[in-house]
Amino acid sequence: MTYQAGGQRPAPRPAPETRAYLADYAVFLEAVPFPSLVIDHRWDVLLTNSAFRTLFRDVEPHPTALPTDNFLRFVLFHPDAATVLGDHESSWCLPMLAHFAQAVERYGHDRGLQAIRRDIAQDPIMEAAYRHGLPHWLRAVGEQAAEHDGAVRPLLHPDPRWGATDCRILAETTRTLAGMDCTRLTLVLHEARRTPTGNRRARRATSHLRVVPAAD
Repeated sequence: MTYQAGGQRPAPRPAPETRAYLADYAVFLEAVPFPSLVIDHRWDVLLTNSAFRTLFRDVEPHPTALPTDNFLRFVLFHPDAATVLGDHESSWCLPMLAHFAQAVERYGHDRGLQAIRRDIAQDPIMEAAYRHGLPHWLRAVGEQAAEHDGAVRPLLHPDPRWGATDCRILAETTRTLAGMDCTRLTLVLHEARRTPTGNRRARRATSHLRVVPAAD
């Protein structure tokens, strides 16, 4: 079974020593006070802690894009993503699309990534962002803007003690996690409050993307 927040789902069983490692890593992760998760190269979520689940506690059910199932799908496709991830398009969606493009280049025949690519192609907004918005954005801000580790990005936390704030993303991996093509992401919350960058009831707009150059 693959370890999942709030339950487990069928998956190819890892070796016993790997299962034991993940079980102990889950205990370690739970001791971290900030939202933290372990993902594989498809952004499938192996582990989360309570702080992560609290951050996304108000997210509505979704058949394919829950933050505890696949974080990339959540960012791209869940209608509630912008209610938690501030500046959703430029701070979260485009950097994730950049990493997805890198993963496709490295793991081109991976079925999970191919399925995500098909879903992007079927969503006109996401397809426009991937094919046109992403290259335009990278030219404007530079390749370094797509890097997760060290990036400071806005959040809209459901706990009013945090509210509209920032987090710094720390991307880390151990030798064992690296051998599984896995990475741990931790969202270190900042005390400083921000002016809200979105509305808790906001949904992904269906209008033209701001980052996509308008057609002449």
